[in-house]
Amino acid sequence: MQFWQELLLFIAGVAAGYINVMAGGGSLLTVPVMVFMGLPAPVANGTNRIAILAQSITACWVFFRKGLSELRLSITLSLFTLPGALLGAHLGVRLEGVWFNRLLAAIMLMVMVLMTLKRKPVAASGSNPVKPGRYWLTHILMLFVGFYGGLIQVGVGFIIMPILHRVMGLDLLRVNMHKVFLVMPFTLVSLAVFISSVSLEWMAGLFLALGMATGGWLSTHIMIRKGEGLIRIVFNLALLVIIIKLLFFTG
Repeated sequence: MQFWQELLLFIAGVAAGYINVMAGGGSLLTVPVMVFMGLPAPVANGTNRIAILAQSITACWVFFRKGLSELRLSITLSLFTLPGALLGAHLGVRLEGVWFNRLLAAIMLMVMVLMTLKRKPVAASGSNPVKPGRYWLTHILMLFVGFYGGLIQVGVGFIIMPILHRVMGLDLLRVNMHKVFLVMPFTLVSLAVFISSVSLEWMAGLFLALGMATGGWLSTHIMIRKGEGLIRIVFNLALLVIIIKLLFFTG
């Protein structure tokens, strides 16, 4: 790899890591960059998951150091993502086609509408606990989250956020706290499938991982300070950009 390629991957990784932790959709930047550099789409899709894993670990560490964690809930939600991730990744190594982008745009638009609807957040420590029906519905929906994350990964944060925010009723800071944890196990499972199916570009993954870990670290610190208002703004802007790209700028 040439120096300009390493630098480009790092810079793209910083931007994507920041966006991913705050909202989602950073892979729509990093995967095209790798394809532009000459990597086949399945290789870029798999290599990107190396960096996603590094970004998620970094963000989780920052949340934990700041005293923000609900480990038991994060673990139970994560376990429900794994079967879907395994199936989705086996399909993802063969994924192609423009119509999938159209479907993804429709999903993103639906998510944007759902997130604009107001819902009273659930208190953090039991004064307004999650109803059992919503608790288990959220866990069941994690099967779909895992499938989608294993299949393509791009924009998976946009799927996780409305489920935790609208169905379970968590505030957006807690939503992102759980989101970065959830991404780790199903990314690890899907990465293993991609490693067994395609030859990943490990050096590209390393520089991308350094950038995304840096972006995730910055985003988590800023998000904790600024709170839910900033998360909502970044979330809606990122969704809008992704919808426009998928509908009008997909080659």
